Amino acid sequence: MAGKPPTLDVSPMHLVATLFYKSSSPLHAFPHPDASPRSLSPNDQLPEVSLESLKDGAVPTENMDDYPLEPPTPGPNPLDHLYGSYVSQSCLTDFFVTLTDIIPGLIEDTIMSRRLEQTRFCRVVEVTFPLPSATAITLETLRRHEAVSRFEREWNVEAIFQADTVYRRYKRLAVFDMDSTLIQQEVIDEIASLIGVDAQVSAITAAAMNGELDFEESLRRRCALLKGVPGTVWETLKPRITLNEGVAALIKALKRLGYKTAVLSGGFTPLTGWIGATLELDYSFANHLVVSEDGETLTGELTGDIVHSEKKRQHVLEIAAKEDILLDQILVVGDGANDLPMMGVAGLGVAFHAKPKVQMQAPARLNSKSMLDILYLLGISKEEQELLLR
Repeated sequence: MAGKPPTLDVSPMHLVATLFYKSSSPLHAFPHPDASPRSLSPNDQLPEVSLESLKDGAVPTENMDDYPLEPPTPGPNPLDHLYGSYVSQSCLTDFFVTLTDIIPGLIEDTIMSRRLEQTRFCRVVEVTFPLPSATAITLETLRRHEAVSRFEREWNVEAIFQADTVYRRYKRLAVFDMDSTLIQQEVIDEIASLIGVDAQVSAITAAAMNGELDFEESLRRRCALLKGVPGTVWETLKPRITLNEGVAALIKALKRLGYKTAVLSGGFTPLTGWIGATLELDYSFANHLVVSEDGETLTGELTGDIVHSEKKRQHVLEIAAKEDILLDQILVVGDGANDLPMMGVAGLGVAFHAKPKVQMQAPARLNSKSMLDILYLLGISKEEQELLLR
C-alpha cells in the first residue's frame, strides 16, 4: 500500500522589527520625579538640569501669567520616563503584546528579541517573529498601523520593519543621495547664499523636497537664479561642506563588507564628484551646470540628462545590472521626495532625517543621531560594528 504523500514544510514568513530608542543619551534631561539617586549604580550620573531647560510653568514663579491655564492636550503617557529611558524589558513586553493584538494567530512565545548593544541602557533591539501564512497583515500594514504608531510615541522609539531574509543581512550595493544625506548642506542653497538669492532658492528647494513641485522644473528655476556666479564657486564651497555624522564610518564599514557604493544627486557634478572621491565611492552621478565660453561664470542653464527621481531609479537599476546584484541586496538612503522611486526598487529604502511627507511614504525611516546606525538595520551589532571599524 502506498504511503501517505510527504507533508510539505511551508515555513511562515519571518519579519524583523528593529527598535531604536530616540535619545542619544541613556537618561532624559529631566529625570522622573519618582526616580531616586539610590536606584542608580555608583557609575551612573544624572545629567545636570538648568531651570532654563525646563518648559514654561514647570518651575515655581511669582508671575501667575507664567502658569498654564489649561492642562496639556491628552496623549499617550511617556512610558519610557517610568520604566526606563532605553529599550527596557517593559517596552519589549508591550511591543510583543502590540504585535499579537495586530497579527491574528501570532503567539507571543514565538517572538524573539536580540540586544544589538550589550550595555545596561540598550538603545537598539532586534525583534523577530513569524507572520502566520493565513493572515492578511503585510509589512506595509505594520509600518502604517495606528497601534504601532502609538507604541512608538508612548515609548519614544522608532520601529523599522523588514522581511527577515538572507538578503537583509547580506546586501551588496549601497546608494546615497548627497545633499542633506551624505552632507549636511543643500549645495544649491549654499551657492545662493553667496549671491544673496538664498531666500528664493530655499523656498523652491523646500517645495520640491516635500513633493509639492516637480523636481526638474524646480531645479531649472533655481539654476536660473545662479546666472553670473563665478566658475570658481566650487572651490569656495568645499570648506563649507560637512559630512553628516557617521557617514565616513558607515562607508568604511560597508566597503570592508565588500559593498559597491554610489552617490546619486540632484546637485552638481563638481561637488558630487569631489564627495565621491573623498569617500572612495564606486559611482557618482549628478547634474551638469553650463559654464560660459570664457569659463568665468555659470550661465544658469543645465546640460545633459537631469538626475531627477526617475533618473535616480534608472541609475540604481543600471548599477545593479552591471554589478550583477539582486534588487533585494540594495540599500538606498535619501531624504527627499525625489529619492522615493529609487528607495522603492531597493531591498531596503531608508529615509534618513527626511522631510515629513517622505517619512510617511518611505519603506523605512530613521531619525537617529548617526548614519552609522543604519548598520543595525542589517543585523550588525555594536560589537560587530566596532570590529569592522578597527
